[in-house]
Amino acid sequence: MKKIYLIIGIIILLSVGWLFVRFVIGGDEDSWIKDSNGIWVKHGVPSQTPDEVKEQQDAILCAGNLYLGEKDKNIVFDSQCLGVCGDYAVDIVHVPRTEEDNKVENQCEDYRQGKIKHFIELDKEGNVVGVV
Repeated sequence: MKKIYLIIGIIILLSVGWLFVRFVIGGDEDSWIKDSNGIWVKHGVPSQTPDEVKEQQDAILCAGNLYLGEKDKNIVFDSQCLGVCGDYAVDIVHVPRTEEDNKVENQCEDYRQGKIKHFIELDKEGNVVGVV
């Protein structure tokens, strides 16, 4: 009978240990995380969307619209500023990045002056390659 209680006790301890590791050390599974490009993505099924995530999502949508508006004008895309979306400057960059992309004159004026805190980088086809 003692062996049964011992086995049940070990099973309970292992279960509690696993739950501790999973939820206390492992963190929240239902949250928002940034991918390798700096874009907020769902991880699991979060119950809320934080304001900073909504702001970034709106800015990325706006950046796409800026790109399409310029594309409709038959603009030749190079390393350049497309404009501003909320608190994000929108720049066209090369993939892979070149020194031209780092030139101050190719960055949005509001970002250079510190009026804008973040930026979205699009490639010449309008794909998001980075968000900071």
